[in-house]
Parts: sequence; structure tokens; C-alpha cells
Amino acid sequence: MAGHSKWAQIKHKKAQTDARKGKVFAKTVREISVATKLGGRDSGKNPRLRSAIERAKEVNMPYENIKRAMMKGAGELPGTTYEEVIYEGYGPGGAAILIEVLTDNKKRSVSEARHILSKNGGSLGEVGCVSWMFEKKGYILVEKLRIDEDTLMSGVIEAGAEEMINDPKEDNYEIITSPEDLDRAKEAIEKQGIPVAIAEITMLPKSYVQLEGQTVKQMIRLIEALEDNDDVQNVYTNFDMPEEAMALR
Repeated sequence: MAGHSKWAQIKHKKAQTDARKGKVFAKTVREISVATKLGGRDSGKNPRLRSAIERAKEVNMPYENIKRAMMKGAGELPGTTYEEVIYEGYGPGGAAILIEVLTDNKKRSVSEARHILSKNGGSLGEVGCVSWMFEKKGYILVEKLRIDEDTLMSGVIEAGAEEMINDPKEDNYEIITSPEDLDRAKEAIEKQGIPVAIAEITMLPKSYVQLEGQTVKQMIRLIEALEDNDDVQNVYTNFDMPEEAMALR
């Protein structure tokens, strides 16, 4: 999972330092609204909504914004209706890409996704061309300096974690759970007084494509261009990169 660890950290740092808060807020509002519409307003029974609210808090979104987004999703306030769409394709070097979209105009969204991909050395594929390469999982990242391996492992396994990875080349432990057990595993870690660097529902690749040199830069530009699109909520990929490329980010 080292490839996912590197990319997850890049995305996390980008989200924390992204100056375009307006765009971050808009995407988070969409997610809260759709999550409420699909699963109800009770975040205790709606993991997707709970995750969206946590993301909103991470970017310091005011509570009133969160409340209005939930009300729109519940139909208590007028608002735009969004559809969920997943586009699949390939990036430079043949790496697989999944693009999660929330849109009010599918023709616009697919046209923009195709343009961004082709402009940056990628291509849009058919439905099902790469989705089989990914699995939906809960993913947690914990810094190794915070806790020893045995203590962390015993706690998360009891909380339902499927796997814990300790790559000697990495500075973090990676914990994999089912989507349903993510919150339980996260709470088990935090009860020990250990902060969690990342906790999210994600699409984990079953295998990775190693990219190097200019191809890494081209791939990152492509993913960042996709993430800058208003309709795109999440981008998942199965590319890995050398340590020196990670250091340059």
C-alpha cells in the first residue's frame, strides 16, 4: 500500500493548504447535500454524511453552511439536484484512474473530464475498464512515532481492522478496514490518545503501476487538473512513484 500512502499524504497536504477555499467549500456542500439525500440527516446512522461533515470541519466550514447543505439535501430548502457518476480512464504510463463526480449536467461533466484527460496525456475509457482494479475500503494513516506497532495492531484488530501494514520505508502505519468498520477502528486509536493523520473511505488499488521521471509530474498535473474541476469530488489512481519524487512535492 506504499503507493497509496504517498498519494494520500500529497492529497491531504494539498487540502490543508489549498487557498481556494471557495471551491473546497462548494464541493463539500455538494457532498453533504447528496449524502443527506441518500442516507438521511442522522450522521450517526449515515457514515457518508458523517465523513462529509468531518471534512467540512477540517476546512473550517461554518456550521451554518453545513446545516443549510443538509437542509437542501433533505428537501427542506430549494437547491440544485446532483447525480453521482463515475468515469474511468487511463493516465500517462497506463495508470488507471477513477473519477467520482457529482453533477447537474452529465454531458458537461463527461466532456470536461475527457478534455482534461486528453490534454494531460490520458484518455477516457469505457465503463468497467479499470474499476475492477480497485476495492472500496476504509483507510487510516498513523505516524509511527506516535505509537509502537504491537500496541496499535492489537487495538485496531479488536476494532475490526482487516489489515495493518508496516512498510519499513514509510513513516506511517496503514490500517485497512471495511467501509463499515472505519469509524470503529478510528475511535479505537483515538481512545489511546493517538492522533489519526488520515481516515477516509477510499478506493484502494489491488496493484500499482510504477511511474518515474517526467511521467510522474505529468500524472500529478493530470490528477490536480481533474480535482480542480467543480464537478469532480474524488480521483483515485493506482500509480506509485519513487521516494525522490515524493520529496519534491
